[in-house]
Amino acid sequence: MSLLQTRQLRKSFGDNHAVNGVDFTVNQGEVLALIGSNGAGKTTLVNLISGLFPPTSGTIHFEGADVTHQSVHQRIEGGIARSFQLVNLFDQLSAFDNVSLAVFSRQKKTRQLLALADRDRAVADEAMDLLREFGLVAKAPMLAAALSQGERKLLDVAVAYALRPRLLFLDEPTSGVSTREKAPIMDIVTSIVRSGKITAVVIEHDMDVVFKYSDRIVAMHEGTILAEGTPDEIRRNEQVTITLLGTPADARD
Repeated sequence: MSLLQTRQLRKSFGDNHAVNGVDFTVNQGEVLALIGSNGAGKTTLVNLISGLFPPTSGTIHFEGADVTHQSVHQRIEGGIARSFQLVNLFDQLSAFDNVSLAVFSRQKKTRQLLALADRDRAVADEAMDLLREFGLVAKAPMLAAALSQGERKLLDVAVAYALRPRLLFLDEPTSGVSTREKAPIMDIVTSIVRSGKITAVVIEHDMDVVFKYSDRIVAMHEGTILAEGTPDEIRRNEQVTITLLGTPADARD
């Protein structure tokens, strides 16, 4: 069952057609990997879906409703959230406060934040539960700026997850972290996504991560969808392996 659909979605910046007539579908409950070289249009597509950019033309439907012209906040309230390639945290606040702010925001309590912060036990408990899920409970009092890059990545996803989305976009969740940190990050993220019965779209360049953790892969090239399928289908797709991975499919067997 499809959760999100775009139809003939386009975004042009002058003569640059960053997204060029894309029909993109995300199915309920899947972990979908969105891949492509730099400039393929992946981030622009996600920016269109999350409301950061208005489309030049085309439509976006989420849970059957047309959200093409909704604002970012309307889409967040409707169930679409994202984490960022460049971690988007309040560095001078603690890990606990970063997650608490997201919970307060979801509950529309931000105007009373200072009054509520010390006494809203339900928010505090939820924030600690989220940090525990992401393996960060011991880091709760630490400033976000003092966390390791891998911990910051996890906290960024925890903040997005605190909004309780039904569709979560994860932009390069393993970029900038050491090789040994990648698997633990993705193990935690995909376990939480699947146990929470939400849907995730992961923009990722590391093909080992893509093939190991995704249910389905969509490959973009020059603003269009080049191919889509299971990890095994994409691994064996000659056009994808030559265009994006640089080697013929049989050379990777």
